[in-house]
Amino acid sequence: QVQLVESGGGLVQAGNSLRLSCAASGRTFSPYSMGWFRQAPGKDREFVAAITWSGGSTYYADSVKGRFTISRDNAKNTVYLQMNSLKPEDAAVYYCARKGGSYTRLGTREYEYDYWGQGTQVTVSS
Repeated sequence: QVQLVESGGGLVQAGNSLRLSCAASGRTFSPYSMGWFRQAPGKDREFVAAITWSGGSTYYADSVKGRFTISRDNAKNTVYLQMNSLKPEDAAVYYCARKGGSYTRLGTREYEYDYWGQGTQVTVSS
């Protein structure tokens, strides 16, 4: 079993930054690709960013490309999401997840991920 715990969410003004963290425990954290998703009220959960085990490959949703950066520290079993230039439309509950299958491939679909955190709330005021 793998436990994922997100932290770092909060209330921030538009244009400012937040860094989310996702700490993994339990069964080995690596080698697995990881991803971040988000869900706003009344909307489906959507893909945000993904990173391979090595950190050598990343992929972003168009809506966050150039503003968000995903990274990881395998020694600390932690994955991060640096969010800059936040917009009111970025407000959501953010979830980290572990991707099943190949750790050299990225995934953008929920069904590709087998373990999920409980989420952390990000609120962006205009």
